[in-house]
Amino acid sequence: MIAHSMTPQGASAQSGSASFVADGRGYATLSAAVDAIGDRDGAITIAPGTYRQCAVQERGAIVYRAATPGTVIFDAETCEGKASLVLRGRAAIVEGLIFQNLRVPDGNGAGIRLEKGDLSVTNSIFRNSEEGILTASDPQGTITVDRSTFSRLGRCDRGLSCAHSIYVGDYGRLIVTRSRFEAGSGGHYIKVRAPQVEITDNSFDDSQGHTTNYTIDLPNGSAGLIAGNIMVQGKDKENHSAFITIAPEGREFDSSGLVIRNNRASFAPGVSWGSTFVANWTDDKVTISNNQLAGGIKLTDRR
Repeated sequence: MIAHSMTPQGASAQSGSASFVADGRGYATLSAAVDAIGDRDGAITIAPGTYRQCAVQERGAIVYRAATPGTVIFDAETCEGKASLVLRGRAAIVEGLIFQNLRVPDGNGAGIRLEKGDLSVTNSIFRNSEEGILTASDPQGTITVDRSTFSRLGRCDRGLSCAHSIYVGDYGRLIVTRSRFEAGSGGHYIKVRAPQVEITDNSFDDSQGHTTNYTIDLPNGSAGLIAGNIMVQGKDKENHSAFITIAPEGREFDSSGLVIRNNRASFAPGVSWGSTFVANWTDDKVTISNNQLAGGIKLTDRR
């Protein structure tokens, strides 16, 4: 286990009670609690506080749960030069945590770096960092994000590869529901190389974004559903040519099973250009229906 820790700030540290509780036993550091679970299934309950800690999960299936949602902050500390949580066990569940101020030399400082296994994130916040969630490849894995917020994330500078609010590699499936993306600072809001996606009932507010790109980028194509989302394109864009893209980096997956319906797309005040709602670099017949588009937004084009 690789971990770095400092004394947490907040009520839990001042009271002297254990900050991390796993299987009824208290631990002073997150990494110690993770080690205690080992290859088993377990849950870690985290007391309110601001923690300069990180942990690497090598094994097991672990729930990381705030005792009170929204009161647990992991601030500025990364493991392996990657993220607050580096996950490569069987599975992980994250509930009610805040990740912030994460930056590393390669420009991919994230709240969560997922390298293997399933991941579920609920009611959590990722803010003021280079990346929210970044993954490696696990074609059998599923990632689920629900009721979470991604704010002031992403970058495309310093001659490094871009970072994004969520960047999913070659995973089996990505599901993002009832979440908010706002004020991006570069890159895309969601970039996903998975062959299956479900992106529904989210809001993407780019009105305060800076040098951002696409709202949803499917760089190699995907099937699934994009529905019920509200998308606002701001006026400080690195690339304003599309909201959703299909296979701009080359077709690897069939997108003919992709349905894009019942979304709303518009521009923030002060935007003077036009854009395309769905830009498609393939001949796959994507189903696009019942979307509400503001003036100046073309429904689709072939690129």
